[in-house]
Amino acid sequence: MTELGEFFNKKSVNKAEVSRRTGINASRLSELSLNKKARLTAEEVVLIAKAMDIEPSLLLMEVCKNVELVSEK
Repeated sequence: MTELGEFFNKKSVNKAEVSRRTGINASRLSELSLNKKARLTAEEVVLIAKAMDIEPSLLLMEVCKNVELVSEK
């Protein structure tokens, strides 16, 4: 499961409702929730956040919480 999938579970998000409100099809939301190689677009972040009534920056920080800079050598 991806960070987005975990966030959806934590917030008890209904993916069918998010799909309906955003126009992002259900299979794409499932891919983003389950496939760690799937990448969110900026537009998808904004649409999903709006559908959840949260700030896009909150969603972005949640799904990118494990992103770190490469250490300088």
